[in-house]
Amino acid sequence: MMRIRAAVLEEFGQPLVVQELDLAEPKAGEVLVRLAACGVCHTDLYTASGADPTGYAPCVLGHEGAGVVERVGPGVTLVGVGDHVITLFAPECGECVHCRSGRTNRCTAIRDMQGQGYLPDGTARLSRGGEPIRHFMGTSTFAEYTVMPEIALAKVSPEAPLEGCAPFACGLATGIGAALYTARVEPGSTCAVFGCGLVGLGAVIGARLAGAERIIAIDLSEGRLALARHHGATDTRVAGAGVVDWIREETGGFGVDYTFEATGNVQVMRQAVDAAREAWGLATMIGVAGRGETLDIVPRLLITGRRVTGSSFGGVKGRTQVPELVERWLAGDIDVESLLSHRLTLDEVNRGFELMEAQDGIRSVIVFDQ
Repeated sequence: MMRIRAAVLEEFGQPLVVQELDLAEPKAGEVLVRLAACGVCHTDLYTASGADPTGYAPCVLGHEGAGVVERVGPGVTLVGVGDHVITLFAPECGECVHCRSGRTNRCTAIRDMQGQGYLPDGTARLSRGGEPIRHFMGTSTFAEYTVMPEIALAKVSPEAPLEGCAPFACGLATGIGAALYTARVEPGSTCAVFGCGLVGLGAVIGARLAGAERIIAIDLSEGRLALARHHGATDTRVAGAGVVDWIREETGGFGVDYTFEATGNVQVMRQAVDAAREAWGLATMIGVAGRGETLDIVPRLLITGRRVTGSSFGGVKGRTQVPELVERWLAGDIDVESLLSHRLTLDEVNRGFELMEAQDGIRSVIVFDQ
């Protein structure tokens, strides 16, 4: 048992409370990770607000983490002490029916317990005064240390700065993967990305890496549109009611080959469907809509050839493909530094939420003392 500092969600709608907790040693198949950095993601805010119908409290939030392996439990073979790792809310066991398929990244190995806030054996490693504190998304990275299953860690190059690795744990990999692995954007194609936060910028990057000829970025912020151009967008447009008509005009009246929705707004999702090309356009939904919201689609749009799909963690198989994306960064193909807007301490975690709500920057990263 060790004492750690962590940010605890005590009550929905209230600021997180940074405090000392107890963290138990890793059990069989588990790993103790010393966190070096953790991104503050919208999913954390979504749960903290109480809007997530599957949320629970108290728990330690955080899932966009990167750090160093400190200890391993019995039977661990995938990582070793000293390895640099990225935490994965979407694990990859390599053995379940989904992992064996090339069609999905939705590993089923530990899903049930993970969704309830526990590690695979149905218990928690976090506690306070002897009472268990539940984990979040199987990661709980708003903490100095975390214990996680080995199948939920991606081993990455020690040459990659851990602050820059953190966004690959969720937002950045989700966007890039949506283009590369879900939509499978083809060279020479046309794309439109709705929303240029971290996920949308990731989709712009992914479309560029895939060889798209034209990448249209849509957002309300001129600053984010400028960043989209920096990352590969060939055209930008301020979001608004006429954007679909403009995209069609720009593409001979047909629409683009691929659209990506990264706002979670169902009206924008509808725009993404409408802007997809008749006959073969693919609209990929990445954003998370609010509870109870629905997306209405006129059947004629589908009958005439458009397709609509969703993308969870960008279709990325975490242990296999996250390290490959990090290598693309190290090779100079991805400018991660431009996406890191604010560096915070753990005590400033609630400021990370405030910056997000104010749409100040792309990604705030908590940096832990080394």
